[in-house]
Amino acid sequence: MPRLRLHSFSISLDGFGTGEGLSQDAPFGHAGQRLPQWMFATAMGARMFGLEGGTTGVDNELAETAWQGIGAEIMGRRKFHTGTGPIPEDWHGWWGPNPPFHTPVIVLTSHPREPLTMEGGTTFHFRDTTPAEALREAFELADGQDVRLGGGVTTVREFLDADLVDEFHIVVVPIVLGRGQRLWDGQEGLESRFDIRVVPGDDGVTHLVGTRRDSSSVL
Repeated sequence: MPRLRLHSFSISLDGFGTGEGLSQDAPFGHAGQRLPQWMFATAMGARMFGLEGGTTGVDNELAETAWQGIGAEIMGRRKFHTGTGPIPEDWHGWWGPNPPFHTPVIVLTSHPREPLTMEGGTTFHFRDTTPAEALREAFELADGQDVRLGGGVTTVREFLDADLVDEFHIVVVPIVLGRGQRLWDGQEGLESRFDIRVVPGDDGVTHLVGTRRDSSSVL
């Protein structure tokens, strides 16, 4: 049965999934690039930027799983664009003309717009809907494959609150941000719903890999 999977979602030691002061020039706010830096150092991260090389250890092995068996993605509007209000018509995301997704992507926003088709098979669909309805549509678009939950923090919390996440891969990065958007707020008792294993990473990060104990989809 298709699953909803969260992959390579980085948080600080104090639980922040992004910094404060997000902007178009600083999509992670005052955190800069420190949260995803572990992934950029991997072979998978290098390929995303059209580069060669990168590490091939545990970090890379776990990062690679984010792209296996995925037929659609769901993301919040602040992963697509960090501003408020309607998304500018000339804004096509952070990833250039050929985004790395190569699948349909549902962008959750209170300001829907027409679909945006990019190179490589990525089409962004802008929806003002609930997590459950977004997931139903994503499963239809995924055509039997799994759906990836792309973030940001608020979107991940909403899907966890709705008990829609089947698997998660969260990466604890050894930095302290002190402010921003915290992932774990309101998630008391998460360990009662997931089997969680801790995997030491290659460069000081710690991977938390969780699988829902009742793996059947709630949809």
